[in-house]
Amino acid sequence: MSSTALALPQDDTVTPMMRQYLEIKGSHPDALLFYRMGDFYELFFEDAVTAAAALDIALTRRGRHLNEEIPMCGVPHHSSEAYLTKLIRLGHKVAICEQMENPAEAKKRGYKAVVRREVVRIITPGTLTEENILEAKHHNYLLALIPGEKVTGISWVDISTGHLKTQLIPSPQLGTYLSQIDPKEILLPDTRAADHHFLQTHKAWALKFTPQPSSKFNLKNTEKNLLHVFGVQTLDAFGSFSTEEITACGALVAYLELTQKGQMPRLAPPQRILSQDILEIDAATRRNLELTQTLSGNLKGTLLSVLDRTLTSGGGRLLYEHITCPLRDIARIQKRQDRIAFFLEHPALKDALRHHLKAIPDLRRALCRLVIDRGRPRDLAAVRDALHESSKIRDHFDSILHLAPPAFQPIINDLGCHETLIDTLTRALCPSLPALMREGGIIAEGFAPDLDHMRQLRDESHQHIARLQGQYIQETGVPSLKIKHNNVLGFFIEVTPLHASKIGEPFIHRQTLAGAVRFTTTDLADLEAKISKAGEQALAIELGLIEKLIETICQNARAIEKTADSLDTLDVAASFADLAASRNYVRPIVDNSFNFNITGGRHPVVETLNTSTPFVANDCDLNPDHQNLWLITGPNMGGKSTFLRQNALIALMAHIGSYVPATSVHIGLIDKLYSRVGAADDLAQGRSTFMVEMVETAAILNQATARSFVILDEIGRGTATYDGLSLAWATIEHLHNLTHCRGLFATHYHELTELTDTLKHLGCHTVQVKEWKGDVIFLYTIAPGSADRSYGIHVAKLAGLPESVIDRAETLLKDLEVSNKTARPICAPLPLFDHAVRNTETPTHPVVDTLKSLDPNTLSPLDALHQLIKLKGMV
Repeated sequence: MSSTALALPQDDTVTPMMRQYLEIKGSHPDALLFYRMGDFYELFFEDAVTAAAALDIALTRRGRHLNEEIPMCGVPHHSSEAYLTKLIRLGHKVAICEQMENPAEAKKRGYKAVVRREVVRIITPGTLTEENILEAKHHNYLLALIPGEKVTGISWVDISTGHLKTQLIPSPQLGTYLSQIDPKEILLPDTRAADHHFLQTHKAWALKFTPQPSSKFNLKNTEKNLLHVFGVQTLDAFGSFSTEEITACGALVAYLELTQKGQMPRLAPPQRILSQDILEIDAATRRNLELTQTLSGNLKGTLLSVLDRTLTSGGGRLLYEHITCPLRDIARIQKRQDRIAFFLEHPALKDALRHHLKAIPDLRRALCRLVIDRGRPRDLAAVRDALHESSKIRDHFDSILHLAPPAFQPIINDLGCHETLIDTLTRALCPSLPALMREGGIIAEGFAPDLDHMRQLRDESHQHIARLQGQYIQETGVPSLKIKHNNVLGFFIEVTPLHASKIGEPFIHRQTLAGAVRFTTTDLADLEAKISKAGEQALAIELGLIEKLIETICQNARAIEKTADSLDTLDVAASFADLAASRNYVRPIVDNSFNFNITGGRHPVVETLNTSTPFVANDCDLNPDHQNLWLITGPNMGGKSTFLRQNALIALMAHIGSYVPATSVHIGLIDKLYSRVGAADDLAQGRSTFMVEMVETAAILNQATARSFVILDEIGRGTATYDGLSLAWATIEHLHNLTHCRGLFATHYHELTELTDTLKHLGCHTVQVKEWKGDVIFLYTIAPGSADRSYGIHVAKLAGLPESVIDRAETLLKDLEVSNKTARPICAPLPLFDHAVRNTETPTHPVVDTLKSLDPNTLSPLDALHQLIKLKGMV
């Protein structure tokens, strides 16, 4: 049904229920409206068509509107979470519209009165709190941005944990920071969302954009939002924020107020992230290095999959954050290293800690759900169990804390003392808890005497039912007489039609069915009233006690959040220590020098994938005083790409505070990490494989600094030989002469090795091989020198190319090698390859050269005319 069909006529042709639906839907046009009707959420019109297709459920019809049938579909209320999960993961927003009263209350207002309904929450990809929808070890960030020409303010929050952060970034680097944060939803002013150039520049994120009215990004309004939410008169207590950061953060908070409908999550004070504190990694480098996802989209084979030995959900999220946001702060890096060292020195403490961590549920997210009144009984148990285990952990540290480095003191202090709350929750909660609060059976026996009394009345009443049934059997002489219950009749007496004639006074007939006759009595009705009243009162008392427990937890929320943060930090540190001990990792030296010295380095991922063959370790020494740029040649499949990546990953691991796979490591602080490896196209944006390669290379050459670390693999291989060679040559010269960064450049252009004659800080290294009886043995060792062959035909043979093709290729290769020996060396110095900064000659125009060659004294008038025409054509 078209959108025009959702118009709301002013006459009485629309039913009261449909009028209510259309009014509510009109206020939430961009969300699928889950309209509660009894035990179902119903969807109508275009919402129904969209949802039925997405959820693969039946699309039906219900009545007519403006002479058109109304499409309808629905999902059961009790199992709606699974359907919500699917819709949210497909990028839809869902508005939850609940019944705010029961039908009996509505009828008091009149026969045609409609049950009052309201939207209680708008669920979007960036505002999830449900345990079954969220990924346990990944943050679910909602981000807001206020873009400017030079700088952009960004703010992001995970409402399931309350972490709120802001940052002021260079506008051209927005894509880099979005790939680092990986938000699930992005808020931005509608004016910018309509900017074609902006959308094209950030096309990869366009599906996550949620445009908001520009008024939501007004500085005065957004600052007012922040002051109100945090209950302060000034933001100065939280730090110094730019106007762009305040605007983005305030717009974020306004969106939360809109979607949460008064149930604001508990937010930590905004934490300002300084760009100079974070190692910058662009999107292409993250993809090429496969930090958290392989090129095929899998977790296995990533750096995260190897480093993640965390045992808690919160620890896993913190580790993910460490990997995606490496540090440039030496002091913070060393603090993380100190924690690992301490656990390595005290393995028994580490093992005891990890034993307790296994039993710790997701404390942060459980607390969040309780604060916003979406908690379940297991969230109460999660708080109890997490705090209980944290107290045990603190006890383990108490006797040894004096030996711990200063980096441990605040962490252990923040574990806090929650004995009173732990005791209360332990006494209050039943050992086995139901799924939902409204089911009751949560508060343990003995915690509240008045609750125990009402439960006793309720339970004894059921025993009275059994006794009454026995009495009626004896009085009537009908052994098959049963007292039953259903939601329509309540309690009733049931006999077969065969025995119905034996039932007389005081039994009152209620219903006759084909296979049964039903009765009631005054005594049974009185007993039913007592049971109902006792059950209702017991549930009311229990829900009141639960509310008080949640209130107590909320009063201790800040202390509980500190405990959760400490547990996360300890989990990551112990995880790193466990990894270092089992994988023989070492503590790297990270300082302010420009060193890059790795002895016995290994690829952290590759060495775990093939355990049957020992990984061949290699050294890498990049020093601006000697050779800060290595040119690496060697055969295909010899390990060049592995060597490049392993050094980049070791450098990154050193900057996240982890130990690293090597014998020894000394790395001077890196500001930006760049990787250009592999081959991939981007057909969606009209980019060929070679174009993608050139775009990524351009980004490196334009942004890298002397403190950067760069790995480049096979630059120029996607085009003609001389084009590619020229580009590779010019790239090396740029890195050497202008950028002065530390870097590794792998190539099959063996001619480039001649550049070491003119570039003093360029060193040649090669992957060693051994030829034996016509076969090639890869040694996977990097050594000084250069290769003169790539052994590509040998690799093609291993790949299974037809023997005839292999034989022909070997013949052609021999002919080409013979002809090349008589030719002029391709890399002999030519003006073509002279770098722009060394080219001091002023270039001349061809017209000037032609004029210089002419002798006017020897030209006839006709020749002069012809030359003039020629010169004009050249211009």
